[in-house]
Amino acid sequence: MRAIGIILAGGNSHRMKELSKKRAVAAMPIAGSYRSIDFALSSMTNSHIQKVAVFTQYNAGSLNEHLSSSKWWDFGRKQGGLYVFTPAVTADNNFWYRGTADAMYQNLSFLKNSHEPYVIIASGDGIYKLDYGKLLEYHIARKADITVVVKEMDPGEPVERYGIVKMNEDDRIEEFEEKPIVAHSNIISCGIYIIRRRQLIELIEKSAKEDRHDFVRDILIRYKSLKRIYGYRIKSYWRNIATVEDYYKTNMDFLNPDVRDYFLHKYPDIYSRVEDLPPAKYNIGARVSNSLISAGCIINGKVEGSVLFKKVFVGNNCTIKNSIILNDVYIGDNSHIENCIVESRGTIRGNSFYKEENGIQVVVESNERYIL
Repeated sequence: MRAIGIILAGGNSHRMKELSKKRAVAAMPIAGSYRSIDFALSSMTNSHIQKVAVFTQYNAGSLNEHLSSSKWWDFGRKQGGLYVFTPAVTADNNFWYRGTADAMYQNLSFLKNSHEPYVIIASGDGIYKLDYGKLLEYHIARKADITVVVKEMDPGEPVERYGIVKMNEDDRIEEFEEKPIVAHSNIISCGIYIIRRRQLIELIEKSAKEDRHDFVRDILIRYKSLKRIYGYRIKSYWRNIATVEDYYKTNMDFLNPDVRDYFLHKYPDIYSRVEDLPPAKYNIGARVSNSLISAGCIINGKVEGSVLFKKVFVGNNCTIKNSIILNDVYIGDNSHIENCIVESRGTIRGNSFYKEENGIQVVVESNERYIL
């Protein structure tokens, strides 16, 4: 494909509360076996993009470990590959990334040393499948300067935390407002863009000279009347996981057979780093219904309408209902967990009771299994 990829994965969302204290949002576990960044990476490799850069910054330890080998997404080639860029002190710069445009400016050599004419820019916290090849065809056919992937949300759904766009009959974007107080449209930006590489370099350099650092506010919105910016509509599944509630709903969506089949059983596939773990084990007394149980789990109790990630132990007489249990959690006997997200590597003592009546509770417990 005649494009390189950039995945912006350095940001932090305070609306993720305790869940983002130990990891970047792009590293959040999804659907039992994946990380959120896997969906953007998989769409790129499935679209035959051979060269991808990931910009990381906040709490990047687990994310960098996840990206330590490019073979899982088939980027380990002699031509191209997967590049991970973190902020670095240089003779000319000693700042962290001050925004998405600044992240690209600090790694401008990646863009200048590439030869592909186009750049696909995507965020690392979107859950979707997208053929970037069709996006490129649309971009070229419209003779656009920038194309933004957009989605029309259902009426009544809160959209104020997204970028809101208004388009004319030709799908050219006439208005673009980032996180408005009151939204006047239900068409949102999905955080995926395509632009010609040389034009991107020019706009990034100009923004840096003017001490502007945000790609959306300082490029897209600022140039919406000067550049030909079009919207590319998608109707397939798309979600952003910038809040605890959206993270919970996204994982629960995978209990829907249609969503699960779309991502896990239909081509193109979603790829992720694979761990060598035994299959889940269901002991006598285990009862599981409408749940996702990942490899390495041991189930002794009742699990209903829940997502259990890798290496979760559920003790005797336990009830797990409408909850998300992240990796390597030990749940002691006679415990009840309902409407919760349990943080990874925690130890839930026996006879514990967690039930949230209004919304979702994030449960964070220390890992007492290894304390001397």
